[in-house]
Amino acid sequence: MNAVALDRRPPRIRGPALRRALIAGARRVIADRDVLNKINVFPVPDGDTGSNLAFTLGSVLTGALSRRTAGAGELMRQVGEDAIDGARGNSGAILAQFFTGVAERLGDRIAIEPGVLADAVRAGSLSARQALSEPREGTILSVISAFADKLDGAAGVRDLRRWFAPALAQARRALADTTRQLAVLQRAGVVDAGAQGFVDLLEGIDEYMDSGRTDAHGPIEEELADLEAAEVHEEILDADPEHRWCSECLLLGGGLDRAGLRAAVGELGASCVVIAGSQSRVRLHAHVADPQALFNLAARFGRVESTKADDMRAQARTAAGAGSVAIITDSSADLPEGLVESLNIHVVPLRLNFGDQDYLDKISLTPQEFYRKLREEVVLPRTSQPSPGDFRRQFEFLLSHHPSLVYLGVSRAVSGTIQSAETAAQRGHPERTHVFDSANAAGGLALLAIAAAEAAQRGLAAADILAMLEPMRARTLTWAMTRDLTMAVRGGRVPAWGKPLVQGLGLTPVAKVTPKGKLSLAGGLIGKKDVPAKFGRYVARRVDRATRWRIIVGHCDARGDGEALLATLQAELDCVQGWLVETGPAVGAHAGPGALVASLQPWTPANT
Repeated sequence: MNAVALDRRPPRIRGPALRRALIAGARRVIADRDVLNKINVFPVPDGDTGSNLAFTLGSVLTGALSRRTAGAGELMRQVGEDAIDGARGNSGAILAQFFTGVAERLGDRIAIEPGVLADAVRAGSLSARQALSEPREGTILSVISAFADKLDGAAGVRDLRRWFAPALAQARRALADTTRQLAVLQRAGVVDAGAQGFVDLLEGIDEYMDSGRTDAHGPIEEELADLEAAEVHEEILDADPEHRWCSECLLLGGGLDRAGLRAAVGELGASCVVIAGSQSRVRLHAHVADPQALFNLAARFGRVESTKADDMRAQARTAAGAGSVAIITDSSADLPEGLVESLNIHVVPLRLNFGDQDYLDKISLTPQEFYRKLREEVVLPRTSQPSPGDFRRQFEFLLSHHPSLVYLGVSRAVSGTIQSAETAAQRGHPERTHVFDSANAAGGLALLAIAAAEAAQRGLAAADILAMLEPMRARTLTWAMTRDLTMAVRGGRVPAWGKPLVQGLGLTPVAKVTPKGKLSLAGGLIGKKDVPAKFGRYVARRVDRATRWRIIVGHCDARGDGEALLATLQAELDCVQGWLVETGPAVGAHAGPGALVASLQPWTPANT
């Protein structure tokens, strides 16, 4: 073959070049995530599309794109798998399915010609569309299709950038059209956020092809109507409660039945359903009223991992009311009903399991359901802290709408939750993320979170909130008592001989959270009559009666006892505010049903 014939051959794209191009595209999307969050109004205005795409592509950057690979086909297979594993939200799951479809068409090719890649992109576009139960035009699907349709598969390609440029231009036109295709976008004066994210990906790739640089630079101008978009975000506050939870999980197995799964999810009445993946890994995304019902259904088709459920109402409140410091805590805080919404407090759920069944605390398993299972199940429950990824996802979302955040965590002395949050903060924006050890739990942690949220609503900066919390931490007091040591004995926290000894003496043990955040035995109550009232008087004798107090009483499936304890404390002390809450697994898994927790914090006029 002569030199002229060799020169006429189309260029071939190999693994290293494809890897660098995808790195450039992914970084461009991640750099633009705050803009994408601001314009996110469809399918629901929860302001997290940018964060979801960033997490999806972040899992690819730290996975397949962090390793060298010889073959383009193998690279795309790994990209697809990592994207499925890390997919977040509608757009993230759709993008992951696009990558998976491209990879399936490429197979194990070492190098690919433009025509082969064009065919694979069209296959990826079809695969992404098939992942949705109700595909809509004016979304990321439309832009992917426009790009795929314009990508020329002719054999005469000589210049890759000239081959790529017309398809990119077509994608940009399709992006502009999204405003006219969906009324909600037209009303807000924005393009579809997921569609913009896909164009960002293509523009990053195009920039790499032009300059060889993989670092994102030259951020997109914010020409979008932020005010109008924020007003649309408010609409979700009155959204259908049947679709409140944006829920996801990963299914693993062999020969996963995606068609059967889609039909079953449809019968559940879910909306915004995306089922993306392959025969061995599937990412399920859906908006539902009951996340655990979705996870239980998914478990019929494969092994369920990486469950998550985001409250879209809480996300919409943040998107609509950005500006102040964001306050976030974990689900070991016993927050009174209604205050989470009125004070815009965000909560990262702890994880717990009964045997092989995993749950998200207070989301996929309510306290009432927890205590029912606690009585019925033979196996003991286990609680675990949220992973750094759980925190990082929440932190990234909040920081896209707020200048900074303060996380108040359960005592470092009793849980690794604080360390998990610190790890997430260091990997994200440590200068804007402030982690505060409450040295408390249950109602005590809740009282500190409430005070912080009130300060944020008054406009205090993060440094001022932390300065306020420091002295307040030592003055926030928590006691606990339980009449039944069965759970403590079963869990190994109390020796077996302790239970009959305590019962024989007619004692009810009382514990207190120490200044270092540990729960330590503080004394006992004599007699088995009127124990809640005795506990209330015990606590009242150990605090300053001249102080005005805020009080949270938590009960472990013992509402009547909790009401009696709160009434006693209100009678004995100057109680400005008092709440009764049901304490969750963070306490209940160790103390068992019937336990009571009393948390007190001095009240000041600033609290109102």
